[in-house]
Amino acid sequence: MATSELVPQPARYAVFVDAGYLYAASGALLLDATSRREYRVAAEKLILALTSHAAEGLRGELLRVYWFDAAPRRQPTVDQRVIANLPLVKLRLGNLNAQGQQKGVDAQLRADLESLARHRAITDAVLLAGDEDMLPAVEAAQSYGVRVHLWGVEPTHGSNQAEWLVWESDTVEVLTADFLRPYFTKAKALPVPSAPAPRAPSSAKPSPVPSPSQVFAGRVPATRPVPQAGGRPAGGSSGSAHSDAKLGPDRAQMLEIGEHIAQKWLFERGRDNIRDLLPGPILPPVIDKELLIEAEKELGRSLRPYQEARTWLRDGFWDRVYREFGIRA
Repeated sequence: MATSELVPQPARYAVFVDAGYLYAASGALLLDATSRREYRVAAEKLILALTSHAAEGLRGELLRVYWFDAAPRRQPTVDQRVIANLPLVKLRLGNLNAQGQQKGVDAQLRADLESLARHRAITDAVLLAGDEDMLPAVEAAQSYGVRVHLWGVEPTHGSNQAEWLVWESDTVEVLTADFLRPYFTKAKALPVPSAPAPRAPSSAKPSPVPSPSQVFAGRVPATRPVPQAGGRPAGGSSGSAHSDAKLGPDRAQMLEIGEHIAQKWLFERGRDNIRDLLPGPILPPVIDKELLIEAEKELGRSLRPYQEARTWLRDGFWDRVYREFGIRA
């Protein structure tokens, strides 16, 4: 074969989703919502629906889904952590500033799309976006021979996609309200905690707010009984030690650890991210696994054989979260 002869490129496509556009346009269309806090998204099912829809209209195999979103300080939210763990899905995070604006998302999308096109990794690209800033990414991919298929969300009126972006794309398709509706639901309003009773003025100076390290520095990890001579633990018989090992940690200990982890996450991840877990009490599998791992680190032992102990752990976690938001279980 001559060195100049080109090997035919197998048909392969990737799906690029601007989650900011998808969520905002769908929330407005389906729920008349202007903020993500007003609705919940079944992201895993939505991504599966998008990939299935792409498979129906394009030839070849799916390379992967690229999911572009933003978060404050690029710290993923609960929902974004779930998305990042899905097979064949690549989460890309830009920064979300104090004004709610995404920064760095467009640049990441263009870099991924152009790189895949340049290395002949794909023949087609599905782009679910509406901003004119995506235009350079489309032009770059097309310059390498990639066909770009633009998807949009059905607009409430007029158009929610830039005119030049529509013109430059190879094909254009609109996702209807009926297609998107199963994956978006109105968020339940949280009760507003009652205001505390006013206190009498005091001359004493208020105590400074402790830092997370100060709050948790005094915690002593759970320890096992120290064996004495003859192999028996101090303060008990060999029979009771065997019983404790069989039953696992007690309820009070697991409730305390669950509350401690919830408090820690409120400090580290913020109230808005923990609010995404409500109304509970079922945790997304990815987050439930994180809770279990942190609890095992606290205990210094595995909780996998002890189903009841894991239930108590979750109960303690939700008790603390519900108190934070003034919810009665």
